Amino acid sequence: MSTHFKQAPHKCVSILCCWTDVHELRGCSCWYLFLACISASQPAYSVPGPIEVSDEVLGALALPSQSHVAAEFVPIFGDCLRMTREVVMSTKGQPFLISGSGTLGWDQVAANLIQPGENALVLHSGYFGDSFTDCLETYGAKVDQVKAEIGAAVSQDALEAALKAKNYRLVTMTHVDTSTGVLTDAKAVAETVQRVSPDTLVILDGVCSVASEELRMDAWGIDVVLTASQKGLGVPPGLSIVVASPAAIKVFESRTAPIGSYYASWKKWLPIMKAYESGKPAYFATPPVNLIYAYHESLTQITKKNPSLAERIALHRAASAQVKDTAAALGLKQVALDPASAANGMTALYYPEGLKAADVVPKFAEQGVVVAGGLHAEIKDRYFRIGHMGVTAVDAQRGDMQRVTDALKAVFASSK
Repeated sequence: MSTHFKQAPHKCVSILCCWTDVHELRGCSCWYLFLACISASQPAYSVPGPIEVSDEVLGALALPSQSHVAAEFVPIFGDCLRMTREVVMSTKGQPFLISGSGTLGWDQVAANLIQPGENALVLHSGYFGDSFTDCLETYGAKVDQVKAEIGAAVSQDALEAALKAKNYRLVTMTHVDTSTGVLTDAKAVAETVQRVSPDTLVILDGVCSVASEELRMDAWGIDVVLTASQKGLGVPPGLSIVVASPAAIKVFESRTAPIGSYYASWKKWLPIMKAYESGKPAYFATPPVNLIYAYHESLTQITKKNPSLAERIALHRAASAQVKDTAAALGLKQVALDPASAANGMTALYYPEGLKAADVVPKFAEQGVVVAGGLHAEIKDRYFRIGHMGVTAVDAQRGDMQRVTDALKAVFASSK
């Protein structure tokens, strides 16, 4: 459907203008026609989040407002909790769906799982390692970093040495650091922690990896997966998503220090999540009802429809290879130093010698493609980032990946 509309978006929008009340379109095929036309008139938004979302997700988001305790909404929220487990491949984890950005996940970890004066180890592979450190220290944790060189992930030898030097309550990793496009081997990190320091919790920041990278929470022994709605999960921003293992919940329940946050406190949120999953409404703070409906639609697409979750991960790998192979053929160098440590949901590329953001990013826009500039402070002006997550990577009929690679060729051919 979207492919047809992308060929003539202005025509189909003009046809729909005969409706003077957009509310009349909701719930019928014309509404999705309207949304598809709006989407078709926009450039390909190829940044590493927030990402493009499907017309069905937009349609769910546009439902009329509804009470968070409405009989229709309660099972939707409960289904979201159950399907969230499926996405991170957990049967035992406790999900938390709370209004907020992915950053709220850091606060939940810092407020609930570590007490003032306890030690935390942050595996640093980019900008977000510093941010997580800052959050943990705000709550009184004593934080050490193991810092990889720019473009690399922390080695298992370096992690093991740090764990042998000190006892840590938790270890954090950024599964994919959006600033560098570096993918950390989460399975290997968890195995090292379990072997060297089995009482240490393993925390995975999956904001830029969930639903675009392989992740097996239970099988790998991850204690907390924290993420957000606006990247691989394919929903507009505004939903903080956390799944905590039984071991993490036990640490939370056994803490002796007061929880240092009101809004991020699991003492407040855990009864709410359990109530909704059991089919009963409960209240602490109002959930983002329309966003939950949109999340439900996206989760249904990811867990219940074709392509399957495993197939989606494979499609992300294929989209990644398409972009990276095109870039390599053009002589562009990735920020990621090792192909094995390069993310599949995004690509970070250095500008050719002598070029900067002002020379490149506007040219992508001229090609109908939006990309992101650099984020890592030490190399911010030397590289740019392309996102290829969610519907962009999964729905070939949209033609987004071809538009991105065509734009790469056009921009750097004209820049020579």
